[in-house]
Amino acid sequence: MSVLICGGAGYIGSHNVRAFQEHGEDVIIIDSLELGHKESIPEGTKFYHGDIRDGALLDKIFAENNVEAVIHFCAYSLVGESVEKPLKYFDNNVGGMISLLESMQRNNIGKIIFSSTAATYGEPKRVPILETDETNPTNPYGESKRIMEKMMHWVSLQHKIKYVSLRYFNVAGAWHDGSIGEDHRHETHLIPLILQVPLGKRNHVTVYGDDYPTKDGTCIRDYIHVEDLARAHILALEYLRKGGESDIFNLGSGDGYSVMEMINAARQATGLDIPVEIGERRAGDPARLIADSTKAHEILRWYPEITKMEDIIATAWKWHKSHPNGYAS
Repeated sequence: MSVLICGGAGYIGSHNVRAFQEHGEDVIIIDSLELGHKESIPEGTKFYHGDIRDGALLDKIFAENNVEAVIHFCAYSLVGESVEKPLKYFDNNVGGMISLLESMQRNNIGKIIFSSTAATYGEPKRVPILETDETNPTNPYGESKRIMEKMMHWVSLQHKIKYVSLRYFNVAGAWHDGSIGEDHRHETHLIPLILQVPLGKRNHVTVYGDDYPTKDGTCIRDYIHVEDLARAHILALEYLRKGGESDIFNLGSGDGYSVMEMINAARQATGLDIPVEIGERRAGDPARLIADSTKAHEILRWYPEITKMEDIIATAWKWHKSHPNGYAS
């Protein structure tokens, strides 16, 4: 049987494709290539070019392949853009989930693993954050992901579809051999932005605020390596195969790194200087966001293996150094 990876040409999706294939799974990909890169798709992998909002295409994929489970990564994910263009995000993210669940019902596909986000929590009332904590998203991106989770919940009660929703915190790094990595057309993630300095693409990295109530005044976030994240999806599929009930899990390291600690780790990983300029705080940036992943440890038996920040950044540096212009290299 096969696993359909929706968004398998994107950053996180492409790493999951390789991890699932190395695990012995038969992988099929659907991706619109609006944000993904065809160059990231391993040779010989069955690929459908299209949008998951195209129900007829999904029906065709399910008819042509013996699909057991769906891994869902298709979503717009820029917080700022979601505030400016909320309907774009609801149309793509929520509309895509409606189309996918409808096709899964029509074709009797009973398992889905969903790429969710810590943005579903909004401004946390306590840290570390538990799955049972209040979800009150502060932007349309986080709201769309929470709606998608609720849709899976209600559909699962009426149809034989079991789901696992994985709420990621910050994902970082690249595949260990440097063959694939992070390449966004509009880069907003911290590590690629930091590494643009030693790549010569910018002369400094801007730190937005150094007066937060943290050890060095800069924001603290929870990071996990993208390969550890991919292992969590494999474990989630195994959990559903063994009859596990639908559930939601946080995925994070449980440790926090400040922005300045990240920059220092990048200096160590690259061996190069990275100048810093301090900017104004950005609206809505919480001082600390850290996951409590105890539930994933106990139920999925998932633990991050690449935990030193210098090691995580070193894999990203290997990718960026060999692909300074991303897949266009």
